[in-house]
Amino acid sequence: MRAINPWINFNGNAEEAFAFYRSVFGGDFIKVVRFKDLASEEFTIAEADANKLMYIALPIGEQNVLIANDVPEFMGRVNENENRSKIMVAAESREEADKIFNGLSAGGDIEGSIDNSPWGTYAGMFRDKYGIEWIVEFDPAYNG
Repeated sequence: MRAINPWINFNGNAEEAFAFYRSVFGGDFIKVVRFKDLASEEFTIAEADANKLMYIALPIGEQNVLIANDVPEFMGRVNENENRSKIMVAAESREEADKIFNGLSAGGDIEGSIDNSPWGTYAGMFRDKYGIEWIVEFDPAYNG
């Protein structure tokens, strides 16, 4: 398997969220497609959805990509408080883990402060200001 890449649905603020994520992870977007870019006679787009993002991708590390889209209004709102999944970031050092944790958790709700864990890693957990849940972890057994 080459990679598993998380894909997040947003309620119209994917572009804002991804600008925030880029400020923490760095890099440039691979691709940005708006719904209006796909409009045709066969595929009409509501005016309210035209500038929303159909696809945005931000590379993270060498083989990972964080992907998102805005959900068109006709599909209803995404439940921003769902609690079924988290995005896990495996950092290469404690310093990188601190940088990512502190950057992404700014304005969010920390569920578990970043610290030494009972299972021998350095980890923390939070919900960012966009409602997305993250775990940031440094495991010295893999990065020693």
